[in-house]
Amino acid sequence: MATRTEAPSQELRHEQETGAAVTVRGVGRTFGALEALRDVSLAVAPGEIVAVVGPSGCGKTTLLELVCGLQAPDTGTVEAQPAVLMPQRDLLLPWMTALDNAALALRIAHEKRDAARERARPVFEELGLAGFERARPGELSGGMRQRVAFARTLLSGRPVLCLDEPFGALDALTRRDMQEWLARALEHEPRTVLLVTHDVEEALKLADRVLVLSPRPGRLVAELPGRPATDADLLALRQQALEALRG
Repeated sequence: MATRTEAPSQELRHEQETGAAVTVRGVGRTFGALEALRDVSLAVAPGEIVAVVGPSGCGKTTLLELVCGLQAPDTGTVEAQPAVLMPQRDLLLPWMTALDNAALALRIAHEKRDAARERARPVFEELGLAGFERARPGELSGGMRQRVAFARTLLSGRPVLCLDEPFGALDALTRRDMQEWLARALEHEPRTVLLVTHDVEEALKLADRVLVLSPRPGRLVAELPGRPATDADLLALRQQALEALRG
């Protein structure tokens, strides 16, 4: 199986940037004396799912926040279609029903409550949450809470989704189920996705491409194809990703 493990060349970056939904060019970000990212360049095509892996503290979350416009780079540029961030914690409001939590993005956009609920209901049902509209977050499992948070993210209407360790707080069995669920959900509701995860296998299974960041300051050190066809391919790519992380 032919794979590309080196960081993209300037020519490849230019090719990827053509018509990209997200383009990051030579980005650096520092916080006082702490350099989080250094000279990061990448491009994500419309409808593509790209995963970003790297050691703790290498700037993965910072990269998502830059793409969403929640931070500004110190060097370089970020160009992206409107993007929304789904953080690791679901941040559901405990006093609101599950359906109203899902519809929150619509309410923030000044849509009336009944209209927001009606718009949210079909997405809520598509994500397997029918019957739990009136449940409070405390009455839901971890996986269901993440589905509600994902419904809220979809209903924001943003074409780019930045998912920051969406399953990091879940147990192993629930996490595997949620990985399969997310893959199906994105087939049904295609969006451009940047997915940050510590789980290399999760990245390889869910993404079209996997980008590997170095230890801080985060730099793009490798790129791997995602969705391997066989278990043997998955193991080989996982090993290459781990070697890139160690390197």
